[in-house]
Amino acid sequence: MREFSVPATTSVADDENLTDMVWANAERFGGTVSFRRRVEGTWVDVTAAEFATQVLGVAKGLMACGLQPGDRIGLMSQTRYEWSLLDFAIWAAGCATVPIYETSAADQAEWILSDSGAKAVIVETEAHRSEVDTVVDKLTELRHVWQIDGPTPDGAAPAVEELTSLGTDITDTDVDERRRSVKADDLATLIYTSGTTGRPKGCELTHRNLLAEVRSDVDAFPQLMQPGNSMLMFLPMAHVLARAIAIACVYSRLTLGHTGNVKELVNDLGSFRPTFVLAVPRVFEKVYNTAKQKAHSEGKGRIFDAAEATAVAYSQAQEQGGPGVGLRIKHLVFDKLVYGKLRSALGGQCVAAVSGGAPLGERLTHFYRGIGVPILEGYGLTETTAAAAVNVEHAYKIGTVGRPLAGTSIRIAEDGEILIKGDVVFRGYWNNPTATDESLEDGWFHTGDLGSLDEDGFLRITGRKKEIIVTAGGKNIAPAALEDHLRAHPLISQCLVVGDQKPFIGALITIDSEFLPSWLANHGRSENLETADLVDDPELRDEVQKAVDSANETVSQAERIKQFRILPHDFTEARGEMTPSLKVKKNKVAENYATDIEAIYS
Repeated sequence: MREFSVPATTSVADDENLTDMVWANAERFGGTVSFRRRVEGTWVDVTAAEFATQVLGVAKGLMACGLQPGDRIGLMSQTRYEWSLLDFAIWAAGCATVPIYETSAADQAEWILSDSGAKAVIVETEAHRSEVDTVVDKLTELRHVWQIDGPTPDGAAPAVEELTSLGTDITDTDVDERRRSVKADDLATLIYTSGTTGRPKGCELTHRNLLAEVRSDVDAFPQLMQPGNSMLMFLPMAHVLARAIAIACVYSRLTLGHTGNVKELVNDLGSFRPTFVLAVPRVFEKVYNTAKQKAHSEGKGRIFDAAEATAVAYSQAQEQGGPGVGLRIKHLVFDKLVYGKLRSALGGQCVAAVSGGAPLGERLTHFYRGIGVPILEGYGLTETTAAAAVNVEHAYKIGTVGRPLAGTSIRIAEDGEILIKGDVVFRGYWNNPTATDESLEDGWFHTGDLGSLDEDGFLRITGRKKEIIVTAGGKNIAPAALEDHLRAHPLISQCLVVGDQKPFIGALITIDSEFLPSWLANHGRSENLETADLVDDPELRDEVQKAVDSANETVSQAERIKQFRILPHDFTEARGEMTPSLKVKKNKVAENYATDIEAIYS
C-alpha cells in the first residue's frame, strides 16, 4: 500500500459559504470586470458590483416564491452567463442547485427532479420546458418552472427578469440574513453522476467541499488564477469540473466568459482571447485532428507531420536536459509556420490548458506542450468535487495526472484501487445510504479506478476496477491503455476493448467523420464515401490495423488486440452510448453491438 498527502494551505471556516466571494468582490473590487457576456454577438462587461446586484435581485425572487433554506432547485441549461448568475442566486436564497444536462431526455430530467425532491426548476428553452411539462404531473414536490429564454408559452418574462420583479418586497437585509444562515457543511448542490452504469446517483456536495476545491485550484494554478486573467467556459456547467473552475474564477477575480455554441467556439475564442481554457481530452483531440486534416487537404501534410514530430521531440527533450541547438532551430521555424496558427485557434493569448474528465494520451500531451500550450492534466470525480490531483506549472510529469491537491490524500489499496481523503470528498449519495456505505470507509472514498503512485507522489491511472477484463485464460486486463492509445490516432474516434471470458482481446472501433474525407482524398477515393460504406474496406482496415499494431506494442502478448470490427457510425449520446460529458457507456455499447462482438469470436 502506498499513500501520498499534501498539507492544506488554507482551511474553510465553519461559517463560510460560497456567496461570500460575490459580496466581498462587490465591496472591495466593485469595478472589476467579473464577467463578459454575449449580447447580440458582442461581449459586454459585467462588473463585480453589477453581478452582486443581479444575484441579490434573483435571490429575492426565489425567497418571495416561498423557497426555503435547503430546498433543491433544478437548473437545466447549456453553458451561458445566466448559469453562474442563477447558481449564486440559488445559494444566496439558502437553497441547493441541482444541475441537469441540457441534452437530457424527459425521463432523465424526471428522475433527477423526482429523486432530489426539487421544489422548482429553471430551464433554458421552450423545448426544455416542454420536456418538463410532459412529466410534471409525476413530480409531486415541484412548485415552480421558470424559463431563461423568453417569451415563455404563458407570456411570462424570462426567468431572471421575472424573479427579480417578484422579489421587490424582500429587503436586502432579508437576503443577507438568509445567506449568512448557510454554513460550510450545508448542502450546496446535488450533482447526479453521468451514469455509465445504472441510474445516476446524486452526489451531495457541501459549501465546504466546493470552497476546499476552489482554494486548492487557486493554490495549484498561481499563474493562471490571477486577477485580470480570463477564461472562456465552454464545457457544460452541469459538469462538476466546469462548475468548480467557474467558481474559482469568481473567487480569484478573473474575467469569466461563457459559450454554449461549440460550432462557434473558434470564433468565440478568437474574440474573447482567454488566458487559459478548460476542456475534456476529446476537445484537444478534435483541435489536433482538424488542424492535421486541414493541412493534409491543402497539400501541407508533410510540413504538419514534421512540425508535429518536432513539437513532440521538443517536449520530450525538456525532460532530458533540454533540446539541442538543431532541435531549437527546427522548433523556431515551425513555430512561425505552424505552432503560432494553432495557438491563434485558442485565441492567441492562451498560455496553458487544463484537462480532466478522461485520460489524455502522452503523445498528444507532448504535442501541445511542444507548441507552447502545456495541458495540465488532472484527475477527480464528481464525488471528489472535481480534481483530487493535477499536474501544475512547477510540478509536471506527462503520463500522470499529477500530485494530490493541497489538503488531499491519495492511497493505493492492496488491489490497486485509488482511495481519496480530504475536504473535497463528498458527504454521501442522496437517498442512497447503501451506496454511500459501499464507497466511503473511514473518510476514504473508494473511486473504483486503478492506479499507482510514484516516489514523488505523481498519480498514474491504469484502469477501471469494474472494467477489468478477465479472459477465458484467466488473464486480468485493464483496457484503458489500449483504448487511449487508439483514440490518439486521427482517423479513430472511439474504441471499446472487449474480451471478458473470451479466448483473446478484441475491439470495436469507430471512425472520425471529420478526418475521414481528408484520408479518402489522400488515398484517391471519393470524399463522399461514409464509414458505413467502408467497414470492410481493405485500405481502411489496413490503416486501422497499423494503429492497432502500434497500440499492441505498449502491452504484453496476452493483452494485445487480435481482432477488431469497424462500426458503421460513431457512438452517440442519442443512442445512450455516451454520457453528456463524453464518457463511453460501455455496457450500452456492448448491448447495442452484441452481434459485432460475437462476430469477432465467431
